[in-house]
Amino acid sequence: MNPIQTLSLALGAGFSSGLNLYATVATLGLLQRFGVVHLPASLQALGHPWVIGIAAALYLVEFFADKIPYLDTVWDFVHTFIRPPAAALLAYAATGGAGAEWRWGAALLAAGVALTSHGTKASARAAVNTSPEPFSNWVLSLGEDALAVWLSWMATAHPVATTAIVAALLVLCVFLLYRLFRFARRALQRLLAA
Repeated sequence: MNPIQTLSLALGAGFSSGLNLYATVATLGLLQRFGVVHLPASLQALGHPWVIGIAAALYLVEFFADKIPYLDTVWDFVHTFIRPPAAALLAYAATGGAGAEWRWGAALLAAGVALTSHGTKASARAAVNTSPEPFSNWVLSLGEDALAVWLSWMATAHPVATTAIVAALLVLCVFLLYRLFRFARRALQRLLAA
């Protein structure tokens, strides 16, 4: 892989891992398994049937846990300690042919991107849980799953476009986090004033 493909894989897999780690791993594994893409040698193990099976099984658990208000918040809290380190591990493995400083840089970058996308997802879902209707939770969850799968594929098929898309998504995440923080602060002020 050339440097832009490696950067794209680190950014794309990092962002999508922050949304849904198991969908990301399953997608990359299936793409490798069926020869759609050729992952770096250190990531080719993702195409093993056991890895794909475990990732798919965990994705199914997450699929249902993510649709239930408040359970999704607990799930996201637990995955705060899983998604960013896993994204770092994916990026570190993806840069297997590079020097140690580049591998660590890619790992840190992917972890930061994953933490940003995960934090935005978790914050948005917590805000949506305050809504009495369940449909917005389902729509957000399905959208996150679709974005994670699509971005994993994009990272392997269109590296330059993926880098630009992830940059735009990170700007959107920062904007949404700012808005959600203001929303939470106003809600807390109203609660304390009552």
